[in-house]
Amino acid sequence: MPSASRAGTKKRPFYHVVVADSRAPRDGRFIERLGYFNPLLPKDNKERLKVDFEKLKAWLAKGAQPSDRIMRFLDAEGIRKRQPRNNPEKAVPRKERKAKAEEAAKAAGAAPAAAKPAAAPAS
Repeated sequence: MPSASRAGTKKRPFYHVVVADSRAPRDGRFIERLGYFNPLLPKDNKERLKVDFEKLKAWLAKGAQPSDRIMRFLDAEGIRKRQPRNNPEKAVPRKERKAKAEEAAKAAGAAPAAAKPAAAPAS
């Protein structure tokens, strides 16, 4: 499984792109190191990501499953297409906000209904 193993110090992340068994810990034992990723550098900097994509393709051909972040890199390189994520629960507001929204909708629905009869005789 191609994934990112965290290195660096506190508040200064640096990731090694590695092939590891899916049962191994994130920063633990790995099979092969394929490159690195430095998220602190600007996105247009060529030193931000260095990966041997030929080795990565070979591991994918053997059946390795890339992690989400590695899949983003593969999509950017045009090697594999990343499926967009679908999380319909993310758009659902919390109970309190939902209740306030319902109350506001009721108040807004009642206000135009009350305003229409008052506006009609004045015309």
